[in-house]
Amino acid sequence: MAPPRDEETPLVAADDSPAEKGRSHTRDVHIISSAFLLVFLAYGAAQNLESTVNNVGDLGTTSLGILYLSFTFFSLVASPVVRKLGPKNALILGTSGYWLFIAANLKPTWYTMVPAALYMGFAASIIWVGQGTYLTSTARSHAKDNSLHEGTVIGQFNGEFWGMFACNQFVGNLISLALLSDGTGGSTNGTTLLFSVFLVSMTLGTILMCFLNKRGIKEEEDSQGPSLTFYASVVSLSKTVIRPLYDVRMLLIIPLMAYSGLQQAFVWADYTAYIVSPTLGVSGVGGAMAVYGACDAICSLAAGQFTSGLKSITIIVSAGVLIQTIIFLWLLLIYSPVSGVLGTVYPLIMAAALGIGDGVLNTQLSALLAIYFKHDTEGAFAQLKVWQSGTTAAVFFCSAYISLQAMLVVMLVTISIAYGGFIFLSLREKALSHSSS
Repeated sequence: MAPPRDEETPLVAADDSPAEKGRSHTRDVHIISSAFLLVFLAYGAAQNLESTVNNVGDLGTTSLGILYLSFTFFSLVASPVVRKLGPKNALILGTSGYWLFIAANLKPTWYTMVPAALYMGFAASIIWVGQGTYLTSTARSHAKDNSLHEGTVIGQFNGEFWGMFACNQFVGNLISLALLSDGTGGSTNGTTLLFSVFLVSMTLGTILMCFLNKRGIKEEEDSQGPSLTFYASVVSLSKTVIRPLYDVRMLLIIPLMAYSGLQQAFVWADYTAYIVSPTLGVSGVGGAMAVYGACDAICSLAAGQFTSGLKSITIIVSAGVLIQTIIFLWLLLIYSPVSGVLGTVYPLIMAAALGIGDGVLNTQLSALLAIYFKHDTEGAFAQLKVWQSGTTAAVFFCSAYISLQAMLVVMLVTISIAYGGFIFLSLREKALSHSSS
């Protein structure tokens, strides 16, 4: 008989260490959220500008494609690296890749951008697996020590993190809007000052991460001890990568993971290039993405507060999917650039709606993985980043060769498949819950 799947039952795993009743772990949530805001307000704004600022020879988009391809590859091996380093050390080391990538933008050439993009792929893989592991561990500890429902705490902590994280688009792009100006001949003024400010912000974020409390990762005892053979190491790594794929729930969530990366890349590459730049100019990209980030942040905070289990996740995801589907259909069937006030308002409305959808996917995917894969958190979040970064890389490599209309068709097909798989998962889990009760 399958184990009970009542989403209202606390999902706290047994812990051999004595619980410190009443201890609050929210300090670490505030620190990691603030640190990511400082790091990613720089990277997020820089990423939005790559296709316009470094457009000679498609250097910017090609570098991003290489970055996310590297991210995809290294995400396959990120789980054991994070286990070895510990989530806190992985977070600190991961920031170095983002710092180098921004520094490369001070003198953007193929010899600086490509190596920085390759290394950042590795850094991104460990920082994101480390983030998912650290935040989930913090939520479980807080729920256990304060006798709270684990699913609710996971939702609240993810809501705070992703709400703060989404503010990076708002703050970073406002900084871009303030410091950049359109020059003559299609050039952009103020990039050196902008990237210097971004480096300072990233440095502050890295320093802040040093104040996080260390959190261990429970591992099964290895009978071979620390001196593993090369063959044993390869087998262990293969199991880490493949093991989550044996779970039907993971297979049903993967299309939603892939779509999550696809819709983010659509905003960064296609929305900014085809919708915002023609009507608002390169300097207007910052303003539009600030609206995107603000709505993303507000939605993340709100969605996190309402997340408690699969039922609430299903309702929230359904709302986000509906909103983004409406925008894609509007762009495909109705929208055409117009002048005047509407020419400014329409892209901002789209930015707001796309930000709401992204906030929904970020919070609910993280909560879903934390609830269902609590015994292999690192492997689950590694899968998330593999599929997100893989689809993101594909968009950056293909954006120069595919029209906006074709991309919108791809988005609509993908969102339909992803949502279908997610609804099947929801119905399956509900049926199993009823059969086991």
